[in-house]
Amino acid sequence: MKKLLAVLLCLALGLSLVACSGTASQAPAASTPAASAPAASAPAAGGEDPYADLGDFTMVVGHAQPDGNPRFVSMEKFAEDVMAATNGHVTVQVFGNGQLGTEKEMLEQVVAGTVQGMRGGQFDFSPRLLMFTLPFLTQTRAEVTALLQSDLAKSVCAEAEAETGTVIINLCDAGGYRQFSNSKHPIKTPADLVGLKMRTNGMKTIDLTFTTLGATTTTIPYSDLYMGLKTGVADGQENPWVNVQGMKFYEVQPYFTEVNYQFHPDPFYVNAAWWNSLPEEYRTIISECATAMGEYNDQLIDENSEAAKQEIIDSGAEVYVPTAEELEAFKEAMQPVYDQCITEGICTAEELAQMQEIVANAK
Repeated sequence: MKKLLAVLLCLALGLSLVACSGTASQAPAASTPAASAPAASAPAAGGEDPYADLGDFTMVVGHAQPDGNPRFVSMEKFAEDVMAATNGHVTVQVFGNGQLGTEKEMLEQVVAGTVQGMRGGQFDFSPRLLMFTLPFLTQTRAEVTALLQSDLAKSVCAEAEAETGTVIINLCDAGGYRQFSNSKHPIKTPADLVGLKMRTNGMKTIDLTFTTLGATTTTIPYSDLYMGLKTGVADGQENPWVNVQGMKFYEVQPYFTEVNYQFHPDPFYVNAAWWNSLPEEYRTIISECATAMGEYNDQLIDENSEAAKQEIIDSGAEVYVPTAEELEAFKEAMQPVYDQCITEGICTAEELAQMQEIVANAK
């Protein structure tokens, strides 16, 4: 009898401790990839943990870029920064290299709430972001930064929550200026694109650029692009130097043109319902870490672009740099793209003028 009473007393004590301890925890959905969450870091010496009563949260984020790419590296830093700043109470699990699917599939998962976030140039659900991808709109890093940090950009990002149920917590550069490549011949003038079958990711402004220049287009997911180029599904593609280097497209594309025709904003989408469920303190911390991540990402792009270009040249691929006159011919050929974007409501004529003014005043 005494032994039985002792056992019952231990059980009661254990249940009491469980009921009185532990903070709220937000676990990933059942379909979220499993990963071990690191233990919470200790509070600062001599002080209490200021976040102990706010609960523990897990943020699963996907993207399509491989190890070493600026997006991959900056996302890893973001995860570390959030972990440190929240004393381990918010764990960011990053799945790069397309592990969670194509960019479109990942964004669909964010909208559905099966993962909490994704980074990538996927604009199917926020097509007005395409206004920043108009060809030859900018020429320098300062101009890109001025556009992405403008009130216009903030206004366009704010439209996403009402339209898609996502919050865009940062907008940085997706990889630097984008270049043309193909397997047939050098591209020196707009006429050299006539008849080529060029890969796109389905983005309206890329499709319009190529079709306006006389090429045809085919949509191939980024993770499948290397094989698509190798097997001739597409003759060519467009991507920044860092993407070409990271995905080794130069192995299957001998001709490149440094045309710097377009940059892509890199929105960091987060499920709005999950985001709004976070304590305000965590939202502030994550937003600050996302801002630092974007700045670091752009710095890495600038540092890595020339090195990536040199690796492509060293591989034996030809890199052609158009003359000022040749580049002007490409620019002049793009007016129909601007007109079409206004017609389709991607931007208004007033917004186009506003962007051009922002660029003209960038320092």
